[in-house]
Amino acid sequence: MRFTGALTSPRMRQILTPSGALVDEAPMDDALASRLYRAMVFARTYDRKSMALQKQGRLATYAPFEGQEAAQAGSAAALEVDDWMVGTYRDAAAMWMQAYPMELLFAGRTGHEHGGRVPEHVNVLPPSITVGGHMVHAVGLAWAERLQGSSRIALTYFGDGATSEGDFHEAMNMAAVQKVGTVFVCQNNGWAISLPTAEQTATETIAEKAIAYGMPGVRVDGNDVFAVYAATREAVGRARSGEGPTLIEAVTYRMGPHTTADDPGRYRSEADREEWVRRDPIERLRVYLSERGRWDEDWQMRIEEQASSEVERAIVLAESLRAPEPEEMFGAMFAEIPPHLAEQLAEAKAAP
Repeated sequence: MRFTGALTSPRMRQILTPSGALVDEAPMDDALASRLYRAMVFARTYDRKSMALQKQGRLATYAPFEGQEAAQAGSAAALEVDDWMVGTYRDAAAMWMQAYPMELLFAGRTGHEHGGRVPEHVNVLPPSITVGGHMVHAVGLAWAERLQGSSRIALTYFGDGATSEGDFHEAMNMAAVQKVGTVFVCQNNGWAISLPTAEQTATETIAEKAIAYGMPGVRVDGNDVFAVYAATREAVGRARSGEGPTLIEAVTYRMGPHTTADDPGRYRSEADREEWVRRDPIERLRVYLSERGRWDEDWQMRIEEQASSEVERAIVLAESLRAPEPEEMFGAMFAEIPPHLAEQLAEAKAAP
């Protein structure tokens, strides 16, 4: 049976307001809320240190995600440890929550090819640089799992800009037609580099695009970790039970530049940024936990110290990786290396 209903949530779903007040029942207990708070603090620490490392010349161009921590942590928390995750260059928080080693995320940013060598037990693809192209892989993974009789599903992240790519259409259409277990999470941070969402699509929301493909679309407050978690948990449940894909639009904001090569001051107003500062995803959860006796300054200090230590440890590991041997750059391309590559390999080995 095809999905023929209206949007699951035509208006933006919110459970935890920017002031830290509940407007609906919390979808998780205090233990999980505390764990997600810790994960978001870790994520922001990782992000800010990465920005500093890039300025020091120790990382290549970096795409920050400060402000989008709830959209990533809340959705990743709804997955099982062996579900698939297919993310982008801006989804580090979700990826290491799903067990992608932090040191490999750093290694990839240094240009070291080992950054994309995912450990065997981790069902997370390396971060995708091609805008939108990775979504079709998520559909293929979910479809393959179903053909093998597995209950694993695939979740894929992308930005609002990716919805203008043909890959978005192909992935959404195939997932809906075949009813594969894929959850599409659009982190709508308002800007496809410098292009505002309103100039990119004629639809009022990204979520409503789901209607054309025959799947439910949900729009949530992407800075509300409770709303993101609840919507993703429901979508994951649908996917796992064979009911097909769901599109989730998490409305959030990129506090920093598109990348370290960008100057957002040329196209965004400081007033807009300040408005989003007041909707900070970490602060609203901190207030909620504090009022329930689950947060204090000592705990905050311990979390920040642990986060800083873990990030520094990952940096050391990434920077201590040995340089790849020439054979590693050529050996995995063909079963038998062709003559022209054999010639290049010999030249590389002979180079001082």
